[in-house]
Amino acid sequence: MRRTARLLTGTALAVATTGLVTAPAYAGNTSGLDVYPSTAAPGGTVTVNTAACGGRGTAAGDATAVGAGTFTLAPSTHEGEAIGQFRVPPSAQPGTYEIVARCAEGDKRLTGDLVVAVATAGDQVQPRGSVKTGVGGALGPDPVQTAAGVAALAVAAAGGTWLLHRRARGDGI
Repeated sequence: MRRTARLLTGTALAVATTGLVTAPAYAGNTSGLDVYPSTAAPGGTVTVNTAACGGRGTAAGDATAVGAGTFTLAPSTHEGEAIGQFRVPPSAQPGTYEIVARCAEGDKRLTGDLVVAVATAGDQVQPRGSVKTGVGGALGPDPVQTAAGVAALAVAAAGGTWLLHRRARGDGI
């Protein structure tokens, strides 16, 4: 018992320490483009922001690599940051895509990466369509046919029970 407790405590401590070491701290990225969330599912909304375009700077965003087209980054309520959004197209394929922004003032080109995944944490993908297993599906979803099948099974069960009861009494078949 003590060995198990020690093992669990050590594992929990290792997980907590790893989480602290690998957890990124937010400190405004002044030289690039922040993409949030950095991993998105097709159909999701992505927010892009930067502090590299100056206090009242705007920028032209380009997400054509993922198929989302262009978007605008405008000054936000956060001092010195420009922010914009785009939607990942439902037809986007999984992979890593470069998102680009060009500041309106100057010739500054900023980049950030977006990873498109089938599903992100917390999202659930619902299955669609049928599975071709070769089993079942002969009657289809018709309620009348389903009721007839259930009735046939009930009659077979009742008949089997009656035959077993007669045999147990010695009446024969």
